[in-house]
Amino acid sequence: MLKKWIIRILTAAALAVFLYSMGNLLAIRLRYRAGEKLYSDASENYTQSVPSPTPESVLSTETPVSEPPAEDEPERAPIVVDFQELQELNGDIFAWIYCEDSVINYPVAHCDNNDFYLDYGYDRKPSGTGTIFSDAGNRPGVQDWNIIIYGHHMQNKTMFASLKNWFEQDYYDAHPVMWLLTPEQDYRIDLYSVRSTPATSDTYTIFYEPDEQFEDYILRAKAESGFTSDVEPDPQLHHVLLSTCAYSYYNERTVIHGQLVPVASAGGLPIPAETLSPDVND
Repeated sequence: MLKKWIIRILTAAALAVFLYSMGNLLAIRLRYRAGEKLYSDASENYTQSVPSPTPESVLSTETPVSEPPAEDEPERAPIVVDFQELQELNGDIFAWIYCEDSVINYPVAHCDNNDFYLDYGYDRKPSGTGTIFSDAGNRPGVQDWNIIIYGHHMQNKTMFASLKNWFEQDYYDAHPVMWLLTPEQDYRIDLYSVRSTPATSDTYTIFYEPDEQFEDYILRAKAESGFTSDVEPDPQLHHVLLSTCAYSYYNERTVIHGQLVPVASAGGLPIPAETLSPDVND
C-alpha cells in the first residue's frame, strides 16, 4: 500500500514539474511572439524601403532615353524612417539600425541609465525583448567618437543575437555594412571587426574626442577581428560598438565595430517622393 502511494506521489510530482515546464515554455514563446510583433509593426509603421535607382527613375521625362543616368548618383540608405511620428511616441528614440537581409531592423533609444530598456520596448511598455539602446555614458545622438549600442541575444535569433554570425567570413562578405539612420543624418556602417570580450573589458571605453588612445583602440579592434576586412578604421569618423551577450564563458560579450560614413539620404538630403515605393504616401 505504501509503495503505491509513493508511486502516486512521484507521478504527481513529475506531472507537476512537466506542467510547470510546459507553462514556462509557453510563456517564453508568447513573450517572443509579442516582441517579434512589436518590432515587425514598428518597421511597418515607421519605415519605408527605397528602391535602388534605375534609368527610368533617374531620368526625367524631358531627358532623351539615349542619355545614360548620371554615374555620380549620391549614395543613400535603403530605407527611410518617419522619425517625427516615432519620436512623438517616444522622445528617447534617436536612431534606427538596419542591416539588409538580416533581422536587424530596429529603433535605437537613449536614456540616463542602462537598465530601463533591458525590460521595456521602444514604446516604453514592458517587453521581454527590450529595446536596442546606446550606453547611458554616451551623449544622445551621434556626438561621441564611439557610440556603444546594446541589444539582447534572444533565443529566437532576434535583436542582436545574429551578431555572432559575423565570426563567419562568408557571412561578413555577404553583410559588410549596416546602416544607422538619424533625424539629422544617415550613415553607412562600414564593419571592420568582430570579437569576443569580457563585459568588464576596456572595449567599453567611451571616447568623446578622436585622440591617440582612440586611434589605438580602433586599430587594436581591427587587428583582433574574427573576419578579414579591407576597411581601414578612420579616427576622424564616428564609430559604433554593437554589443550582445555570448555564452562561452562567464560575462562574455560579442562585439562588432564599425565606422559611420555619412550618406546623402533622409537625414542628410531629402529623398524626392517620386523615388520612394508607391505605398509610401498612402
